[in-house]
Amino acid sequence: MQAWVDQEILAGASCALLAGGEVVDRHCTGWADKEAGVALREDHLFRVFSNTKLVTSVAFMQLVEQGRLALDAPLENYLPALGRRRVLRPGATRLDDSEPARRSITVRHLLCHSSGLSYGFLDPGSLIYQAYSASRVMHADSSLEGLIEALAPLPLTFHPGEQWEYSIASDVLARVVEVASGLRFDRYLAQAVFAPLGMVDTYFVIPPEKHERLTAYYAGASRGDPTAPGLRRLAGSPFPGAYLTPVARYSGGGGLVSTLADMVALLRSLLPASPTALLRPDTVADMMRNQLPPGVSIGFPTVGAVPGKGYGLGGAVTLQPGAGDPPASTGEFEWGGIAGTQWWINPRHNIAGVLMAQRQMGFWNPYTFEFKRLAYQALLA
Repeated sequence: MQAWVDQEILAGASCALLAGGEVVDRHCTGWADKEAGVALREDHLFRVFSNTKLVTSVAFMQLVEQGRLALDAPLENYLPALGRRRVLRPGATRLDDSEPARRSITVRHLLCHSSGLSYGFLDPGSLIYQAYSASRVMHADSSLEGLIEALAPLPLTFHPGEQWEYSIASDVLARVVEVASGLRFDRYLAQAVFAPLGMVDTYFVIPPEKHERLTAYYAGASRGDPTAPGLRRLAGSPFPGAYLTPVARYSGGGGLVSTLADMVALLRSLLPASPTALLRPDTVADMMRNQLPPGVSIGFPTVGAVPGKGYGLGGAVTLQPGAGDPPASTGEFEWGGIAGTQWWINPRHNIAGVLMAQRQMGFWNPYTFEFKRLAYQALLA
């Protein structure tokens, strides 16, 4: 990782590897704040963005185990406003060019991003992007309850359960957690996930006494070439005061900050036979199993389909290693955040890894692939 810092691809990186629940390697390199010359430490806080989805999935599956939620129940059982959906017809140019959904969204669809919901921002200029923007679906100044109100009149992009599209679904799940538990989402996580695992530095809003531990955030020199050297510091991203001031929405899809130690604690709880497990082994196995229909893989508007990658209940599943994957990664459960944080668990080998950086558009960047290849080589040698 030092080489990536030396090339000015990263300001800094923290990483850890686990084997059988034990941390066998832990390392920090580079800077938490390059301009101020602050060396990166293990207690520095990172914007984990979509790593938040794994926490949300764990919380959700706790409530499933308790019988308060059912994976295949219609979503309208919990959120009536999201029942009786309509779906955009192929090639639609107007929001009212839609047809009734063939089936209800289920919470399983939400967990594996096959609900027909979208993120909008990944496909700028599309009809659904315009609709989500106009309805302020992605704005943090709207509560989770307000999010549901914003989504209620909008059509889906496909019939539930038939395709995959990365989406706002994890924020919808966070609202379902609130309804089922009777607690605000941040309070449920604090009581049921963070406290039992000793995750003392994971927050939606950082306490004032820890503000100085938040890492600086950088963009690369070239959006089109992730290997171009050079970093540009970002201010007020993703919005002014993010993580430092109270927010209306506790985003289940991307709202948390965390540390290396806290992410290690979360991953350890999901490894086979973990003494800190929050979920039953059969539940964890279901989370790490591909949930998508035959022939459906994950994909993104800018890169197209990603062959060999399915999706479980909270992360991608490697069905067949691709060119950038370690050859032994079949069965791996993984995901990451847009700012360069990434986690992965391979239950077949009982290993896991986490890499935390602070580079915009850093997920599935070349440095993440190299890190994982080297990690597998070392762990399975």
